[in-house]
Amino acid sequence: MTSMTPASSTPSAKPRRPRPQVMRLTDAAAQRIQELTRRADSEIVGLRVGVKNGGCAGQSYTVEYAHEIRPTDEVVEDKGVKILVDPKAVLFLLGTEMDYKTDKMQAQFIFNNPNQVSACGCGESVQLKPAEV
Repeated sequence: MTSMTPASSTPSAKPRRPRPQVMRLTDAAAQRIQELTRRADSEIVGLRVGVKNGGCAGQSYTVEYAHEIRPTDEVVEDKGVKILVDPKAVLFLLGTEMDYKTDKMQAQFIFNNPNQVSACGCGESVQLKPAEV
């Protein structure tokens, strides 16, 4: 006759699948974020990245200083810097590589996003679809 111990009578918890990293940074983007962090007028914890509606293609990326980590932020730590992703933007940014490019006329963050469907001619706005998970 076999007896059941309390530990064996409860079903084992299903192991959680690791969450994918929402974004990754190139070395150039990480270096630029480090520079911005050092030069900020007040203390910042990183950059907050999101997506807003607007522009001729329908959406645009947002990048701003983050002075605090909000409870709903998706925190991405890559190459020694912190990116805080707005929770409403996570599905649109999943798999995105953030880069920083400079040329004779401009310097800007570039988002290499697999969820981007199209972009406007001026390059200021994009059309995104939610990631298929």
